[in-house]
Amino acid sequence: MSQQEWYEVDLTKPLDGVVYQKTGPIALIRLNRPERGNALHPGLVPIFRAIWEDVRSDSAIRASIVTGSGDRHFCTGADLQHASEDGGVARNGPLDEQVFWTARQNRVWKPMICAINGTVAGGGLHFVVDADIVVADEGSQFLDSHVNVGFVGGLENIGLTKRLPLGTALRMSLQGRDFRLGVERAYNLGLVDEISARGQSVAVATEIALSISKNSPQAVSLTQQALWSSLEMGYEQSLNYAWSLIRLQWSHPDAVEGPLAFANRRSATWNPDPDARADAKELDGEAGE
Repeated sequence: MSQQEWYEVDLTKPLDGVVYQKTGPIALIRLNRPERGNALHPGLVPIFRAIWEDVRSDSAIRASIVTGSGDRHFCTGADLQHASEDGGVARNGPLDEQVFWTARQNRVWKPMICAINGTVAGGGLHFVVDADIVVADEGSQFLDSHVNVGFVGGLENIGLTKRLPLGTALRMSLQGRDFRLGVERAYNLGLVDEISARGQSVAVATEIALSISKNSPQAVSLTQQALWSSLEMGYEQSLNYAWSLIRLQWSHPDAVEGPLAFANRRSATWNPDPDARADAKELDGEAGE
């Protein structure tokens, strides 16, 4: 996909198939095709790229919430009507040039919370496996239908192996729609972090997002990177990478402001600029205390 396609998306105007709202420190992204099970199609990719770039660049945004419209479906994956009409569900190119649904796929290191409002199937699992935190309404369920329609269950399914026992991930992937993971079982296995009353997943996710937004944005971002990267590294390598991020944060103004605010029993005033650096006097003063 060319940059031009998503550069030209005007987020100030109504979007086709997605609602994007910013309230205080939270960006809400709502899949808005309830008549099609909030399914995904290639035309939505430029919209998602533009949204995630806006989340990245807006220093006021500290966390995002992804949810679906209606009370039946969060996202049912690829819209097979588009697949049959357009000859596919995605363009045939390298992974890093084609898949841009989630914050992680766009390399946006701000927390993404998934607020599940119903059934999640197939490509909808992108958002679940890449979420930092998953909240799901009672009655929600998870399934993967790739093999039912002749597609390979690959990207989301590998993500499932990071959050579920291998056997459960394989049952979902190989049995297809015949195996449905209910929300209670998903919670017990770790795919879901909190179960909400029906229709309340966004409200619960908002409480979590507001809690996160009170913390140093740079410390939150680097902590995310340390934990997610550890899934792709050996133990010793991940510890050394985390140590490099810890040391990087020591020179950031938030590493001075946080202890001072705590000592003075006041709320911290965080610096949202990831490239900001405390001056030598501040660092010496903080170390002396």
